[in-house]
Amino acid sequence: MTFLILSYPERVETFRRIFARDLPEVRFVSDAAEVDPAEVRFLMTWTFPVDLATRYPNLELIFSTGAGIDQVVKAELPPRARLVRMVEQGLTTMVRDYVVMAVLALHRDLPAYLDQQRRQVWKERSFVWPDERRVGILGLGELGRTTAEALRPFGFQIAGWSRNPKTLEGVTCHHGADGLQTMLAESDILVCLLPLTDETRGILNADLFARLPTGAALVQAGRGGHLDQEALLDALDAGHLSGAFLDVTTPEPLPEGHRLWSHPRVVLTPHIAGHTRSETAAAATVENVRRRLEGQPVNGLVDPQRGY
Repeated sequence: MTFLILSYPERVETFRRIFARDLPEVRFVSDAAEVDPAEVRFLMTWTFPVDLATRYPNLELIFSTGAGIDQVVKAELPPRARLVRMVEQGLTTMVRDYVVMAVLALHRDLPAYLDQQRRQVWKERSFVWPDERRVGILGLGELGRTTAEALRPFGFQIAGWSRNPKTLEGVTCHHGADGLQTMLAESDILVCLLPLTDETRGILNADLFARLPTGAALVQAGRGGHLDQEALLDALDAGHLSGAFLDVTTPEPLPEGHRLWSHPRVVLTPHIAGHTRSETAAAATVENVRRRLEGQPVNGLVDPQRGY
């Protein structure tokens, strides 16, 4: 019974230590050449081999090292294997903090002030009180729920959208196609925390931007495939959108000279909103392996039909 992890040395050594302490009955391996592939029942990596089903025929759980699972969700899997999203406190709190930072910056018109600084312009801009600012969150999973809770104390009007009905204290929850349109029309700052699926690919497009109020802003901390970048630039240039925080793009990094690098209304970060914390990720993974061995439900199990 073997757990195989393919990752960078610091993460591997942290996982090795925690597995040795908390789950010594499971063999821990970090070099694929050191183990018979037929013995591997648990695999963790970010980049999955194309021959996953035939190389590791006895896999039971396949763990992604990050929150994203779209890089493997369409792959052919061994018969018993199930995909597991990374659900751990370190990653969740980092994404939460990034979105709070971005929402506050857009709320206080930081991109415009940065542009004024570059142009040596000293000018006060108009402002909006927090209780007059409407924040809409696309995606009410672990990341969306935690982010909504963190934003509540600032006094914003907070809404959220999900595929299926949900209830969150202090959040106006919408679902389905009609609910999406309702929330868009009432979102001054739109936050994307969706998983990337066939249904959500390209969701941040010209039609969606047109349904936002004039002067709305975007926080894109989901996946690069969600965003039509040219449609965003068009909406910014037309003045319909006032600003954007982007942590993910297509491709990554953007080509030299791409307009998003220098657009005065865009703050661009290099896919750093979330990062898996080795210690908490290892503990969460140990818990899931133990749950599997004991026949209990696994946290973060992916529904292959939904893609998340």
